[in-house]
Amino acid sequence: MKKLLYTALILVVVAGCGSTKKLMQRENYDGVINKSVKKLIKNPNSEQDAIYLDKAYVLANDRDLERIKYLKIEGTPNTWDEIFQKYSILKSRQAKVKKVLPLKIGGQYVNYEYTDYDAEIVESKSKAAEYFYQHGKKLMADDTKESYREAYYELKKADDYKEGNYPEINNLLEEARYKGISRVLINTNNNTHLRLSDDFMDNLLAFNTSGLDNEWIEYHLKPLDRNVKYDYYIDIKLQIIDVSPEMVKTKDRIVKATVEDGFEYVLDKNGNVIKDSVGNDIKVKKYKDLSCTVVERRQEKSVNIKGEIEIMSAMPKRIITKDPVAASTYFENLSARAIGDIEALDRETLRLIEVEPLPFPDDFEMINNCSEALKNSIRDVIRHNSYHIK
Repeated sequence: MKKLLYTALILVVVAGCGSTKKLMQRENYDGVINKSVKKLIKNPNSEQDAIYLDKAYVLANDRDLERIKYLKIEGTPNTWDEIFQKYSILKSRQAKVKKVLPLKIGGQYVNYEYTDYDAEIVESKSKAAEYFYQHGKKLMADDTKESYREAYYELKKADDYKEGNYPEINNLLEEARYKGISRVLINTNNNTHLRLSDDFMDNLLAFNTSGLDNEWIEYHLKPLDRNVKYDYYIDIKLQIIDVSPEMVKTKDRIVKATVEDGFEYVLDKNGNVIKDSVGNDIKVKKYKDLSCTVVERRQEKSVNIKGEIEIMSAMPKRIITKDPVAASTYFENLSARAIGDIEALDRETLRLIEVEPLPFPDDFEMINNCSEALKNSIRDVIRHNSYHIK
């Protein structure tokens, strides 16, 4: 009878706690445990949460212990890390549940026998570290970028698990790190008909590579030293610099306006000033027509720089991709002069006639002004193609 009552109680609880029930259905036992422990800390008498916690705790431990048993029977060295993680979870879970023990379910108190997992944790951690250490050294022997990178992570785990037990591990980590990095050298080449200054060419590379670099890829704007071997080369080739002629365009327009021009008295047929009802002289406004010729002067000059960015691999030596790169800059000045009655002009035109013609910038000044836009374009093209660098 007690067993039937307990089963009925569980069914009622399960039906009454939707979110915890879903976690249980998904076999997310640790999710159930976390949720139930938090609720029981706030309300130790919640039998619903006690039932869920008891069931989830037993199922979670059984599942982890079964997995550990299988891995030990399998006996492969690369399973010791998983065994270590499982034992660590068992210990952590036990400590978490201990906070709310004993559980009160169906009028009875439920407690769990304490299990000391420390010996198993130490043993599995030590064996996992040894596996990572030996496997890391084996990977380094493959002598590829990918194997050095993987070896670095394996050796790092070994060092984290058994810090100080492998005296030479720092040297191995440094070697794996150095040999695992892909280094990219960016060069500029002036293939145009103009002789550009070194400052101009250097400025094209004066951008921050922080958004391009990652853990295993470095972009260098200048060679580090002669002993550094580069894995990729990015050549920025300037091919065309087109400077337009200095152009001046003029346009005439006539502005007409009718404006107020004083007043005049209203006279009767005898030439006398007519008075209004209160004896004041009657006056009417006078208007005059104005005309002004506006000569607009537009100065224009532009520079267009075109080229391409070529990405090459060193081993094997081949061109990976080519992309065009371009930038433009413009000089424009609009001024005007007025001939005639400037009173006919609106505010915008009045402001315009105050603008003086400017001297045109020379060709190299225009080219230098274009360098900033070109630099941004270069960086965008390199970023867009960064997936080719591995």
